[in-house]
Amino acid sequence: MSRFPTYLTPEQEDELRKIANAIVAPGKGILAADESTGTIGKRFAGIGVENTEENRRRYRELLFTADAVVAENISGVILFHETLYQKTKDGTPFVKLLTDKNIIPGIKVDKGVVPLAGTDGESTTQGLDGLAERCAQYKKDGAQFAKWRCVLKIGEHCPTYQAMVENANVLARYASICQQNGLVPIVEPEVLCDGDHDLYTAQKVTEQVLAFQYKALSDHHVFLEGTLLKPNMVTAGQSCKQKFTAEQNAKATVEALSRAVPPAMPGVVFLSGGQSEEDATLNLNAINTCPGPKPWALSFSFGRALQASVLKTWKGEDGNRGDAQKMFLTRAKANGLATLGQYKGGMTTAAGGESLFVAKHQY
Repeated sequence: MSRFPTYLTPEQEDELRKIANAIVAPGKGILAADESTGTIGKRFAGIGVENTEENRRRYRELLFTADAVVAENISGVILFHETLYQKTKDGTPFVKLLTDKNIIPGIKVDKGVVPLAGTDGESTTQGLDGLAERCAQYKKDGAQFAKWRCVLKIGEHCPTYQAMVENANVLARYASICQQNGLVPIVEPEVLCDGDHDLYTAQKVTEQVLAFQYKALSDHHVFLEGTLLKPNMVTAGQSCKQKFTAEQNAKATVEALSRAVPPAMPGVVFLSGGQSEEDATLNLNAINTCPGPKPWALSFSFGRALQASVLKTWKGEDGNRGDAQKMFLTRAKANGLATLGQYKGGMTTAAGGESLFVAKHQY
């Protein structure tokens, strides 16, 4: 008899593997539409739209009712709790609307970033209490994958061992609970780009954070083939005076992943981390064309970098819906091409070159 218990049945493993692989199918990635009520309020404030439940519903409906061709490049959508249960104006549940387009619904399950006691401004993420029950309910209600974000900062003495081990274990516990309930966990240990650190420092810290993360996932018996990783691209700090090319960013990113991420993990869905829409796409394309072994799909899970032009065009006006949806389709297509290493630039959108950086970004 094996001394190792079976945590998932072969059938459970097969289901998780299939969902994960479908999300990172060639040419496809994720729309992160899981902004909290407070965060979407900040986005709406920038375009003069009141942060009401109805306006949030209208905006998400705009995204989800875009032409069905969007499914060629968007495989999944991460939803906020409120959004999972909302409907279109004609009464169609958003989950059904997405599923009918062959887009997989996902759900943000963490309860937000909180201070980590005993550190100099570092953090962890709360939400493990009751997570199993929430995951079971979300699965019944149509979600197929989940997302949980932890953040680590680079500073003179950061990230500390305490912060790295704590966040890695929180993410591993979340991942295990998700899998027990049929949801593919997206593991997101984000190294923030706040600071004046150079590219080399960002790479070394990212490698260290990922090494902690995969040790924790192993310790918690997480089935890697049924997970996805949502890391930062390796870029210098926003205040770094030295500038680096997309090719240099890509080399640092691929090296960091190669040194820390097991090939059993099927896909990397990068966050955009405050890069402009165009920079995020160009960096993703460079990552996919970078020489060297890349045993995982290298895709995207973008929020701001898929929506900035949409919001800027929409402005809360129903008459702008069609043009705003075209912006969404354009950015989705650009990033789909980038996952294949085929993006040549020039797909212009309303906010394409604008920095989307927000210091100490919260969701």
